[in-house]
Amino acid sequence: MDGTTTTRAATRPPGTGTARPAAPRALREGAARVLAANWTGTSTVPSRALYPHQWSWDSAFIAIGLRHLSPLRAQVELETLLSAQWADGRVPHIVFNPAVPFDAYFPSPDFWRSTAAGRAAGAPAAVQTSGIVQPPVHALAAWLVHLADPGLSRARSFLARLHPRLAAWHRHLLHHRDLGGAGLAAVVHPWEQGMDNSPCWDGPLSRVPPARPGSFRRADLDHGSPRHRPTDLDYGRYVRLAADYRDSGYGTSPGRRPGFAVEDPSFNALLIASEHALARITAELGVPGTARHARAERLTRILVERLWDPVGGIFRCRDLLAAPPAGALVGERGATGLIPLVLPGLPRAVAAALVRTARGPHFELGGRCRLAPSHDLLSPSFDARRYWRGPAWFNTNWLLERGLRLHGGTAHADGLRAALLDTAMASDFAEYVDPYEGVGCGARGFGWSAALALDLGVAAEAVPDAYDSQDEGARND
Repeated sequence: MDGTTTTRAATRPPGTGTARPAAPRALREGAARVLAANWTGTSTVPSRALYPHQWSWDSAFIAIGLRHLSPLRAQVELETLLSAQWADGRVPHIVFNPAVPFDAYFPSPDFWRSTAAGRAAGAPAAVQTSGIVQPPVHALAAWLVHLADPGLSRARSFLARLHPRLAAWHRHLLHHRDLGGAGLAAVVHPWEQGMDNSPCWDGPLSRVPPARPGSFRRADLDHGSPRHRPTDLDYGRYVRLAADYRDSGYGTSPGRRPGFAVEDPSFNALLIASEHALARITAELGVPGTARHARAERLTRILVERLWDPVGGIFRCRDLLAAPPAGALVGERGATGLIPLVLPGLPRAVAAALVRTARGPHFELGGRCRLAPSHDLLSPSFDARRYWRGPAWFNTNWLLERGLRLHGGTAHADGLRAALLDTAMASDFAEYVDPYEGVGCGARGFGWSAALALDLGVAAEAVPDAYDSQDEGARND
């Protein structure tokens, strides 16, 4: 890393020239080691062993932490990912490293066949990718990276080069993925939502016939306990959905009925948050961002109208393929339903109810749980250590910390930040942890766990950045 850049990022908050306390030395050094070990020269892998390629939303979260070590490297992280964007605007969820053997990860490039199966949708010819997407955190990440060193960003035309790609990415989601016709983006595979194995998908997935046993090899079981990973049945359904989508040419045309179509609150909340960030980027480039802020506010209203459950006090997923014709809300309570707390335009009553739900018996944040679990503690489907069916994740808790702070829950946010930092260090920056005990599960030295712990550690004093402080007046009563 460039020592000059590291020092500059460490001694002043984004967008100012004043000093602030650095992150605790052990945390900073530990996170820096993880991010250095996972760096390939142009991007950061989530885990050298389990996830040896570049993942879309991982890279966005990783860039948010990298900005404190090297703003230049954080910029390159996002530039590398977006250089693999398809012509139709989608940002693929995996960009494959050609130096990694096919059998190191499944589904591998020979499964996705992006350059052939995705040709009509504009898949790049020079790099192999997957054909599905992941949550659109990228504009938010780009804005935060810019704020870490605006001078460097402007000198490299960082935002000017990324802006058209980010705008095309949002257009793709808002136009090609509005499968419910109400304005929200839908996901066509659980992997797209990011919380891959959530019980929220059990109902929608139950209609999907699994791929034939023996037709695929699970590389993930080489690196983790089967008790902590998705079942073979669920994995077979994931493979079937991905293969069917590939064989359709990776299209979501109105005439094609997908096997899975869900409007998800977290995915759409992150799209809305990134719309606010894209408005900031547009303004930085000299064009008013009013229209984008207005779109974000409209999407927030639609999100509340479509997915808010006032009785349950949580946002729910909408299964678009369930009866009645407009789909049905999924009964399970997942962490996905808490993530809209990051939105500045959320009605006050909704935000207050979300905080109560997060701290209540279903999630016990600030109570028995060190970090917010990924699923409802009271659900029969809850499993404290099985992938996304209960464990706590650092990215969802980072988002909740921002949401709590944004909506006035400073004391709750401070408690969550302290718990996240302690757990990150104690678990050796684990992929995910038991929400009660903080015991690490999955990979160690996980990219976004290190990056987001570093981000919160550096921000030990609440320094407003991104869209949140500038949108205080945008909250609705």
